[in-house]
Amino acid sequence: MTKHYFLFPPAKSFPRHLGAWRVRVLALMLLAAGMLPVAAQTLRPADFIVAVVNSEPITNNEVQTRLLRIEQQLSRQGNAPPRDQLAREVLERLIVERAQLQLARTLGVQPEDAAVDQAVANVARQNQLSLDELKRRLAADGMDYARFRSDLRDELTLLRLREREVNARVRVSEQDIDQFLREREVQALSGPELLNMAQILVAVPETTTPEQVSVLRAKAERALARLRAGEAFASVAKEMSDAPEPARGGELGLRPADRLPTLFVEAVRDVPAGGLVGPLRSGAGFHVIKLIEKKRGVAAFNVTQTRARHILLRLSLELSEQAAKDQLADFKRRIASGQADFAALAREHSQDGSAKDGGDLGWASPGMFVPEFEQAMNQLASGQIADPLVSRFGVHLIEVVQRRDAALTEREQREAVRNIVRERKIEEAFNQWLQDVRGRAYVEFRN
Repeated sequence: MTKHYFLFPPAKSFPRHLGAWRVRVLALMLLAAGMLPVAAQTLRPADFIVAVVNSEPITNNEVQTRLLRIEQQLSRQGNAPPRDQLAREVLERLIVERAQLQLARTLGVQPEDAAVDQAVANVARQNQLSLDELKRRLAADGMDYARFRSDLRDELTLLRLREREVNARVRVSEQDIDQFLREREVQALSGPELLNMAQILVAVPETTTPEQVSVLRAKAERALARLRAGEAFASVAKEMSDAPEPARGGELGLRPADRLPTLFVEAVRDVPAGGLVGPLRSGAGFHVIKLIEKKRGVAAFNVTQTRARHILLRLSLELSEQAAKDQLADFKRRIASGQADFAALAREHSQDGSAKDGGDLGWASPGMFVPEFEQAMNQLASGQIADPLVSRFGVHLIEVVQRRDAALTEREQREAVRNIVRERKIEEAFNQWLQDVRGRAYVEFRN
C-alpha cells in the first residue's frame, strides 16, 4: 500500500494555469500525492534534458517522476486530463519553480537548517511517526531521505520567497473594505428576500384524536391572544412553545425566503414588520408567527464559534515531548473513566493563562488559534477530548465544550472582509508575479 506523508493539506487538483497559487509546489505535490512505489522509481528510462531554464537543465526523469506522482493523486479523484496535456503542464510547472528557486538564490532567500528540521519533524509528527520510523518508511517506499529533505527545503524556500516578494507587499485599505461591502449589497439586491420570524409551535402528534386537536388549537389561540394583548413574544414562547427555539425567544434568524417553510412565507407576505399571524396548521402542529424583519439585502456575517478548554504542558529540558504526551494521555484516560475532572486538572497542571479558569478558552471564532490547534479542535464533537496535540507552544489536551452560530459585530465583519480582500489581492498579485518571473526567465526547450 502506498503511504502518505502529509505536511500541508492536499491540493484539490493540479493547476490548469500558473495562477493557481493555492496548489503547493514541489514538496506539496510529493507529500500530498503520496510517495511512489519502489517499482515506479527503479524502472527509469534513459535520462535526457527536456528544457533549460537560465542555463539550468530540467531532465526527462524529473518530469516523469512528478508526472507519476500527480497521476496517482488525480486518479484517486477521477479527473485526470490526457497524459500528454498533463505532461506539458508538469513541465511548465517545473520551469516556473526552477525560475523561482533561481530568483530565491539571487535574493539570498534560504530557510535555515533548523526550519528544515522542523518541517521534517512536522511530517513525522502528523503521521504519528518518530524520525527514525519516517526514514524507514521513506526507504521502504524507495525514496532517499536526503532527496526528501531537499524537496522540503525547496518548498520552504518558495514559500518564503512568496511571502517576501508578494504577501508582504499587499495592503488592504479601509476604502477597499467599503468597496467590498458596497458590492455585496448591490449583488444582494437581486437576490432573494430575507425574512426574520419568530414562532410558537403547539405540537400535534400523529396519533392525536380530533378532540385533542381542538384542545391544542385552543392553546395556540390563547398564545396568540396573549401576544395581541401585549405580552412579550419571548416569554410566551418560553412558556408555551414546543419548538426548539424558545431559548432564543422563538426567533428563527434572518434567512432567505427560500430557506423558510412556504407556509410561513405565504402567511406573512402582506404582513408588516411586527405583525402576527396564526394559528397556522402544518404537519407538525399549530404555529403562531411573528414577522420581525423583512428586507432585501445580505444577511449578517455568521461564523461557527467554538468554546473549548485545554491543558497545556510546555516542553523543557525536564519535560520531553513524549513525556508530555504520556502525561496528557493519562489525564484523558482518568477523565474518561470519571476518576478526574478536566477543569481541576487544568487548574493544577496547565501552564497557560487559562489555567485559573479550568482551561476555558472562551468563545472563539475561526482563525483565533494556531492552525494545528484549530484543525484538531474542529474535528471534535461537543464533549469530545482529542489525543494529545503538539503545537509550537507545547503539548495540548483539548476538549470542545460547546458550539454555536454567531453573527459578527460590525468591527468583526470588517476584519473578516479585510481577510477576504487580502486573500483576493494576494492571489491576483501572485498570479502577476509568477507571470513576470516566468517571462524574465530564458527557457530553451529540447527534443
